Order: sequence, then structure tokens, then C-alpha cells
Amino acid sequence: MEKYLDAFVNSFMGSVDWTWKSILFDVPWYTNYFWGLTIISLIVWGLEIAFPWRKNQSVFRKDFWLDGFYMYFNFFLFAIAISGFYKLLGLLFSELGISAKSLTLLDLSTLPAWAQLVIFFIILDFVQWFTHILLHKYKFLWRFHKVHHSVKEMGFAAHLRYHWMENILYKPLKTLGVMVLGGFEPEQAYIVHFAAIAIGHLNHANIKLTWGPLKYILNNPVMHLYHHAYALPKGSYGINFGISLSLWDYIFKTNYIPEDSGTIELGFPGDDHFPQDFIHQNIYGFGKSKKG
Repeated sequence: MEKYLDAFVNSFMGSVDWTWKSILFDVPWYTNYFWGLTIISLIVWGLEIAFPWRKNQSVFRKDFWLDGFYMYFNFFLFAIAISGFYKLLGLLFSELGISAKSLTLLDLSTLPAWAQLVIFFIILDFVQWFTHILLHKYKFLWRFHKVHHSVKEMGFAAHLRYHWMENILYKPLKTLGVMVLGGFEPEQAYIVHFAAIAIGHLNHANIKLTWGPLKYILNNPVMHLYHHAYALPKGSYGINFGISLSLWDYIFKTNYIPEDSGTIELGFPGDDHFPQDFIHQNIYGFGKSKKG
């Protein structure tokens, strides 16, 4: 028991220490996700201000500050809180004889650096796309995902407005994806992580961007706005599930962009009764199940 307690405490305190050192610029720049997130956010926000798609939307749109809090809470505070639990899970797997190599289908370490990054990016994005579908398809998961879809005015910070329970689902599945790659992250994996933050911010930004012919590969603000549409195609539980890549939606026929005015209503049926504050939004999913 003492071994598990020590592992939990050491992992937790290590996460706290690393985050604090990041704030103080005391870590390598390519692992400094605190300032990386902050700089990317300021750049995309600047683009929103300079080139707004919805001209009548305020620079400090509805829930701007709430979404800003979600952004740092989910990326850092909650990650610190659960770091110890994931360490314990790793120890348990190790004692059961389950290692990263147990599920290996492709060993990236034998490939050129650029190929490692591309494959790593594609596999992790597919895992997230598939997980995103589960969040919409199953009512229990949708109750938590409603937090993300309660956004009524879209902006960059909405990217990381989501219920902490989503991390409980996403993290193990992303870890599984890494295990399939031999438990191996490319040395330059930070490029993938920073790119994912930037693309996610842009997808939620008040900017009209489609990437031209690359729209069939990269997700974009026009496509993702319809993912947040209040009114979905009849019989659908969701559309445009892409995270960084749009190609999964085009391959599996979940793409839908009927027009590009950017003026559609966002949210979901019944969102007028959805909590407006952080605390109640994060306990909502644990309440008594309601229709919708």
C-alpha cells in the first residue's frame, strides 16, 4: 500500500512542480504548454478581433471569461488532480503483466522522424474522432458533453470548454492509441500537441476559414460551427465530429455544411434550462437523467 501511496503523491507533486516551473519559464520551451497555450490563445483571439466572421459578436463574447477558466482548468488544474490516479493505473497494469508492448501494432521508432509525427498525429486524431462520436451517441456520455455544446456564441476559448469527465474517457483511449504504437511518442511530439491546440482554437474561433481544397483533410471553423448547430439533420445525433482532421467525416459520411453564413443558432434543445455557471455545469451530468 505504501508503494502505491508514494507513487500517487510523487506523481501529483511532480505535476504541480512542472506546472509551476512552466509558469516561471523554467522548463524547455517545447514542453512549456502553459505559455504555449497562452500564446496560441492570444494569437487566435487577435485574429478574431482583426478578421471577425460574425461582425456583431462582441470581442468579449458571451461566456468569454467562463470559457477562459475552463481552458486552464481542463488543461492544467484537472490534469494535476488526476495525475496520481493515472500513475496508479500504470502500476496496476505493470503488475498484471500488461505493458505498452502488449498491444503494439506499429513500432514508430524504426521510422523516419517525419513519418513518426504524421502517423502519431493521424492515429491520435482518429481515436479522438471516434471518442467524440461516443460522446454524442450515448445519452450517459452526452449529458457530460452538453457542457461543450452549451456555448451560444463561438470563440477560440470554447475549444477547451468541456466537462472534466471527458478527460476520463479521452485520456485512456489516447493512451491506448499510443500503446498501439509501441508506447512510443516521437521525440518531436510537441509539434503535434501544439498543432492540435492551434487547430482546435481556430476551429472554434470567430473566423471564416475553410483551408480551400485542404478542407477535405483539415477541420475548420465553418465546418465545426455546424457541429454546434442547435438544429441537426433529421435523425442525426451529430455531424462534423472531426477534431483536427475533417477527413474522417468525409470518409464515414458524417460531414454536413449546408451554407456558410455563420449565423446559425448554437446549442441544443432544452439548453435554456442548462446551468450557466461552472460548478452547476460540472455536477449536471451526475444528476437524475432527463429526456434529451
